[in-house]
Amino acid sequence: MLHPIKHFITITKHRHLVMHYCFKCGLYKQGLLHDLSKYGFTEFWRGAKYYAGNKSPHYNERMTNGYSLAWMHHKGRNKHHVEYWSDVNMETHKYEYVIIPNKYIAEGMCDRIAASKVYNKKEFKPEFVKDYFQKETAFLPMHEKVRETYLFLMDYYIENGEKALFKYIKKNMRK
Repeated sequence: MLHPIKHFITITKHRHLVMHYCFKCGLYKQGLLHDLSKYGFTEFWRGAKYYAGNKSPHYNERMTNGYSLAWMHHKGRNKHHVEYWSDVNMETHKYEYVIIPNKYIAEGMCDRIAASKVYNKKEFKPEFVKDYFQKETAFLPMHEKVRETYLFLMDYYIENGEKALFKYIKKNMRK
């Protein structure tokens, strides 16, 4: 069953929260452009079809089809996702993950906090961001330096709060 209005509200709420966080970090352009691909045909209508409300529609699409076409489209167009950052190593001729520029890790951190808040609503706790990341990293390859940076930022967030995290990012990670 299609849920275009509910899906639109969810992705817009998420996008605006990420935009708000990016602005606090001084990442104005990234905030304005964040996740615009979700409003395009490939991602939007699949999201409406597989809408759940409490988790990403990509999960339901995978359960139904064995893959998520919307996710493959999304990760290939949005640099704040670690999956975007793989390429062929010219020495090994194998796909490997590369170090992500800090400004995209910062946007990714804003994205993770916002997604956790949107999907967990009133039950949200800062620890949820790190818990989900640690579950995800069991199957999500990324460059080790990127993993270390994310873990540092998540610990900083849990220990010091949003305001301190965004101030740290603004001072240290925008370039």
